[in-house]
Amino acid sequence: MKNEPMAASAWSDWVPVEGDGLDDFAEILYEKKFHRDHGGGVARISLNKPEKMNTLTLATVDEMFRAFYDANHDPAIGVIVVAGKGKHFGAGGDVEWERWGLREAFYNRYPHNRLMRLSRKPIIAQVQGYCIAGHNHMAYCCDFTIAADNAIFGQAGPRVSSPADGFFVPYLTKVVGAKKAREMWMLCRKYKAPEALQMGLVNTVVPLAELEAEVDRWCEELLAVSPGCLEVLKAAFDQEMDGYKESCVTSAAMYPDWFDMPEGKEGGAAFLAKRKSQFWSIRRRDAEARRELLAEYEAQQPAVPD
Repeated sequence: MKNEPMAASAWSDWVPVEGDGLDDFAEILYEKKFHRDHGGGVARISLNKPEKMNTLTLATVDEMFRAFYDANHDPAIGVIVVAGKGKHFGAGGDVEWERWGLREAFYNRYPHNRLMRLSRKPIIAQVQGYCIAGHNHMAYCCDFTIAADNAIFGQAGPRVSSPADGFFVPYLTKVVGAKKAREMWMLCRKYKAPEALQMGLVNTVVPLAELEAEVDRWCEELLAVSPGCLEVLKAAFDQEMDGYKESCVTSAAMYPDWFDMPEGKEGGAAFLAKRKSQFWSIRRRDAEARRELLAEYEAQQPAVPD
């Protein structure tokens, strides 16, 4: 049986964090609150672009880094909660930004999942509404995922020409099994909260109105045990990811010019134009161009003497 929640008065109010580099955020809201009985605190990092379904850019990740850094270096904090303001946890990367920004993300920066992987404090993903693409793999890389009954999970990369590789892709096989992991990533299917629970993608599902209270319950349990032991356990669990390659290494090796190729551009362009993607038309034209180039090359070669 679950532990019963303590009285609401057991918690202090959420207070925005102040300090150099921590109080000028435009894309996230960073807050902390403390448990009066246990003494420890919770840091909450909320994606704060509800009008854009909390879509991610590198600016978002930069702000998240500062908040994660502060929470991990604050000895009074025992748990980090990642949430999304508005109706949805998030719908992945900002497609308009990705048309150029993914080049920087792939070849020069770190992905947001690395913040979860390197965090010393346990992390709870608090999910409502859509949890798609980058938000989905961010959530399943967290230690725990608490979902509202209206949550919908899924990946979208192949649908919008956004390749993905690195530790967070194969890690999903540890969460839901190899077959379901490939199904989710390759077919871009969507999964409602009850199915996500059955798959093992989330820890529990509660009515939307009870989501924050349920997260508080889990935070209370985590704050009731040794924070140092939790840090060691989290690091021990997370070390299985260390055997996987870092993000973007495989994509860059297989398709070094992906974002300048027609297929690499087509998914995002089709999404923005609200039309069907033409991936196989591009492939056929590419194959024909290769045949023509090969025929031209062979015609230019001198005849081999008998």
